[in-house]
Amino acid sequence: MAHPKHKVSSTRRDKRRTHYKAEVPTVVACSNCGSPVLYHRVCPECGFYRGKVAIDKAE
Repeated sequence: MAHPKHKVSSTRRDKRRTHYKAEVPTVVACSNCGSPVLYHRVCPECGFYRGKVAIDKAE
């Protein structure tokens, strides 16, 4: 197992971690019913994806 020979400074550690950040998910309106939907996902309300029926929702 690797053992560091020197202490990693907080600045060097933080520079390595600059890309580790939480991002807000992209939410769009469904083209069929208008409800908010996560991007590139099937609408949970009506079952449409990109203007076509992906899941047959029984109403």
